[in-house]
Amino acid sequence: MKIPSSIWTLLIGIGLTLASLWYGQNHGLLPTAASDEAILIDGLFNSMMTVSVGIFLIVEGVLIYSVFKYRRRAGDQEDGPPVEGNVPLEILWTAIPAIIVIGISVYSFEVYNDIGGFDPHAVHEAPMNQSSMNMPGAAIAATLTETPANRNQEKSDEAMQDPATAAVRNADQIPQKVDAPGVGSVAPTLGASPDKAGQPASLIVNVTGMQYAWIFTYPETGVTTGELHVPIGREVQINMTANDVIHAFWVPEFRVKQDAIPGRQSEIRFTPKTVGDYALICAELCGPYHGAMRTQVVVESQENFDKWMQEQLVASHETLNQAIAVNPANMTPDEFLAPHTKEMGIKPEILHQIHH
Repeated sequence: MKIPSSIWTLLIGIGLTLASLWYGQNHGLLPTAASDEAILIDGLFNSMMTVSVGIFLIVEGVLIYSVFKYRRRAGDQEDGPPVEGNVPLEILWTAIPAIIVIGISVYSFEVYNDIGGFDPHAVHEAPMNQSSMNMPGAAIAATLTETPANRNQEKSDEAMQDPATAAVRNADQIPQKVDAPGVGSVAPTLGASPDKAGQPASLIVNVTGMQYAWIFTYPETGVTTGELHVPIGREVQINMTANDVIHAFWVPEFRVKQDAIPGRQSEIRFTPKTVGDYALICAELCGPYHGAMRTQVVVESQENFDKWMQEQLVASHETLNQAIAVNPANMTPDEFLAPHTKEMGIKPEILHQIHH
């Protein structure tokens, strides 16, 4: 008995759908999901992978079938039959991709919104009184003449209140850019989910990127380290900027990435959910040693985090006491290090530049 082509089409469609769904959920291409935000990103990625595999199998399957089915037979020297366009088919293969693209766009925006990427309140409007609103062109004039609040400067001043952060950042040499909605100079924020919007994060860490290292300062304790430690289950807010060129804060297991830009205060939030050591990678080409600009993010229990923080406080206190003992005359850093830098061939001008 000959099976109708409609039955074959149905069976092939079911097989392709099952294969796409299986591979979309079992591709194994992503690293460990170590944050709450990673679950949302993985859901979007798996959906896109499912759709992509389905389309790939359909297109390649039709091509392979056509190669064998409609190949030229031995001894066939005739021209192929004239085939005109099929309008319903053209509409179908145009409409389906359009629907898929729109669906993925909506889904992507929902995920972006869920991790705090869209803030409708971030747009500043120039204040106008009633009389000015009645004047022709008053709205345009107010928009062009009104200076928006500089949130970059406010965030920079807030971060610089921490002495440890102020000692690392060279904000005096790189002025903070003024917010200008519409031209891309708004301080970027990413990571605060809607249920946590407007609420302070459990842990705040100031991050400074420089060629070729990440410096982490904890404002609550004044600890400065080159390795990021965070407790599991607590939302972490990263306030970052760069001292020289653009860097990018990227932890693949957290599925969040944000640029650290000179003169801009960027913010990113995440909630670690899996204990472990993860690589923090700079994802922007920042110079010849860009590949070496990486460090560790240690996610640990609250108890271990508190223990580590106490160890850092004790170590910094002991270092300070040793520095005071070695430098009893209260000399400036340049004067104190001059004999050592001379032996190393470092000029005082270079030391002064690094210090500032």
